[in-house]
Amino acid sequence: MHSDIAWNHLRGLTPLSLCDWPGHPCCVVYLGGCNLRCPTCHNASLAWDMESQALLPQAALRGFLARRARWLSGITVTGGEPTAVPGVGAILHELKASGLPVKLDTNGMLPEVVALMLAEGLVRTFAVDVKGPYAKYPALTGGAADETAARKSLSRIFALAEERPEAFYFRTTRVPLLTDDDMEAVRGMLPAGFALTIQDYKKPRRPHALADSEARRTAGNLVD
Repeated sequence: MHSDIAWNHLRGLTPLSLCDWPGHPCCVVYLGGCNLRCPTCHNASLAWDMESQALLPQAALRGFLARRARWLSGITVTGGEPTAVPGVGAILHELKASGLPVKLDTNGMLPEVVALMLAEGLVRTFAVDVKGPYAKYPALTGGAADETAARKSLSRIFALAEERPEAFYFRTTRVPLLTDDDMEAVRGMLPAGFALTIQDYKKPRRPHALADSEARRTAGNLVD
């Protein structure tokens, strides 16, 4: 049952990206839905209104990977928030069957799911988006996560990273609410030996713009 629900979250695919996984020419798989409500979200329609985006059929993704996997060196799974998708393991098993390594973007608020993915060997690399200092999580997440929840979840993520340092890297998007002091505070939160990747902020796209053209185009092309 969860498997069927998971595939209903498959809402787009970029056939080739040279920037989503540094050093890996990859395709990007988009999963709808999110457990946060960040007011600066760049993919808001995908995160909170995935039905507005075209559904990408499982068969289309499978066919694409069968034809194109040899030209890629990885798959990035992003969202939304992939760890919040019920039964997401079904999708990850399908991707793993392609023979390509998987990198997954996550906000880190569901560390038990991250730990399970890591233990089962479904994801090689996690790109964890640390929103900012713990105290600013309520404002940065639209009230979806308070300081205590953020500290608890990310502390577990940081512990996993200490155990498996090759499997994690950390990013923060410099949104307008964050100051230079905040960025230094985030650096101080990370486990020893980890650098912080700072991403430039881009204003949120207009409603429903994320994958409307991309998902419709790829969904049409992939079934050819």
